[in-house]
Amino acid sequence: MKKTLLLSLAIALSTAGGAQAQEANKLLNASYDISRELFAAINPAFIADYKANTGRDVTIDQSHGGSSRQARSILEGLEADVVTFNQVTDVDILAGNGFVSADWQQEFPNQASPYYSLPAFLVREGNPKNIKDWSDLVRDDVKVIFPNPKTSGNARYTYLAATAYALEAFDGDQEKVSAFISKLFDNVPVFDTGGRAATTTFVERQIGDVLITFEAETRGIEREFGTDSFDTVVPSVSLLAEFPVAVVDRVAERHGTAELAKAYLDFLYTPAGQEILAENGNRVHDEAVAAKFAGEFPQVRLLTVDDVFGGWDKVQEEHFASGGTLDQLYGSR
Repeated sequence: MKKTLLLSLAIALSTAGGAQAQEANKLLNASYDISRELFAAINPAFIADYKANTGRDVTIDQSHGGSSRQARSILEGLEADVVTFNQVTDVDILAGNGFVSADWQQEFPNQASPYYSLPAFLVREGNPKNIKDWSDLVRDDVKVIFPNPKTSGNARYTYLAATAYALEAFDGDQEKVSAFISKLFDNVPVFDTGGRAATTTFVERQIGDVLITFEAETRGIEREFGTDSFDTVVPSVSLLAEFPVAVVDRVAERHGTAELAKAYLDFLYTPAGQEILAENGNRVHDEAVAAKFAGEFPQVRLLTVDDVFGGWDKVQEEHFASGGTLDQLYGSR
């Protein structure tokens, strides 16, 4: 009897150890909605690099959705080892609930943002509505497409960028700023939950005159469908959009993937990783890579959340909290 129990225990421990080892060679990256093509390029490159450096074979799985929705999914049980989001506040939510280190922005360079972009416009070929800047988006003859700012980090950047523009245009007159944003919202015929759904609405369903999304997405659409179908318009001023990354410590420690998770995010900062990011329309921090791709990115005056709004904590409190400015302007749409 004792031998049987010992044998059963040995088998159980062996099976558990094998499962844990298998789990430690596999990551789930929870990312924002429009990053599918980007990580389809990043992941094989990282897997090959990691194999060359360690001899280990690893697997990277992806989960995509609106950045804020992804954060909620992790709180509700999505077993993501790392996050690659498009909004700082969504990582802060995880940190506030003990899933991510409180000092997560100090764990990687550039405040844990390996690349950046900005809200830009995608218009139909030839720009028939002559859309050049944010002021054109509130004209009566223009229909605008971007996702729901309640569920999409992409759309929240659009909302903040438009607000930043209006604050400058109207010398801080809050009544005029509110009217500008309300009119912008009124010009949106349909609010999708995420950036990729909004792209589908504009590109495939042929709804709207202009799509507002990250510059990287506009460039990806042009590559896929051709510059004879769409044109990218970079406005006179836009908002720096950071793409924060973090290890989900609570999950990675349980999976035994903490080392692999860090190596994966570190890869995004390497010259090889930065080049893939730039090839996919993102602006990068590596000076040599940025110089190589400089001709592909128009000059633009970039404002920051810190300079315009006083930082993400203040944005969360004043704009995105329940009953905040966004709730008041977005209303029952």
